[in-house]
Amino acid sequence: MATYAGRSLEVLRDMILDGTLAPGERLNEVHLSQALGISRGPLREAIQRLASEGLVEAVTHRGVYVRSFSPRELSDLYELRIALETHAVRLAARHAPEERIEELSRLLDHTESSMGVDTTGAYPADQDFHARLAGLAAKPPLVVALTDVGRKIQLARARSAHQPRRARTALDEHRAIVTALTSRDGDHAAALIEAHLVSSLNNALAVLGTEETD
Repeated sequence: MATYAGRSLEVLRDMILDGTLAPGERLNEVHLSQALGISRGPLREAIQRLASEGLVEAVTHRGVYVRSFSPRELSDLYELRIALETHAVRLAARHAPEERIEELSRLLDHTESSMGVDTTGAYPADQDFHARLAGLAAKPPLVVALTDVGRKIQLARARSAHQPRRARTALDEHRAIVTALTSRDGDHAAALIEAHLVSSLNNALAVLGTEETD
């Protein structure tokens, strides 16, 4: 991918995943081209890549829109993620170097410190934690699959990610997972990650249901 298109892809993807471009919002090529300071060609190339990633969708005679997910679609995504991530933590418990697991623990320590001064209710390290966790499995195809499904879930639950109580709960759940990995208890780590993801799904579905009734 050309440099301009690559940069556009990164910026647009970030705008989608952080909620700047909301689910269901139409992508205005003229506005985005001016805002990002790039020509329409690289922008369109980036949008095509986002479509292939499942983050935007083209609607005939209407344009390109940020993808929206139904409760059923979100549940299906989580079902896939649970299958992949429980497998990943079992592999990590068996094979991950101790120092890599300790890095996860330090990440959570840093996150806890930053949460004390963040009043938005965000948990910015959540994606980083899960990405590093997948990396511990040392299976590149598994990491690619988890990255793909993780981005879709991040988009689908963008609004439910800013809740102080849920952020604290997620941090505690992450700590328990790291403790299980440190003990090399893959089955327990898998059970914890499944419970963690089910809790995340239920929270996201509750927020999605509230939005649909507004």
